[in-house]
Amino acid sequence: MSQVIAAPQEWVESVSELQFPAKADQRLQELMDRNTDGNISEAERSELEALVELSETLSLVRVEALQLLGRRPA
Repeated sequence: MSQVIAAPQEWVESVSELQFPAKADQRLQELMDRNTDGNISEAERSELEALVELSETLSLVRVEALQLLGRRPA
């Protein structure tokens, strides 16, 4: 069930500009490469899954903010 929450436009603007941190993105790429090569441990696989989930969630939140602002993702 979705709820509507009033928020100042500045907050929505800030959310629309969120970015996945560079270090996390670098680690995500490293783990994806290791996974592709078949050289990933179970601990790394769990870390990879968590980073992918976080990245996807951040993207979805950004898209929702952009839609509220009437913009398209770049």
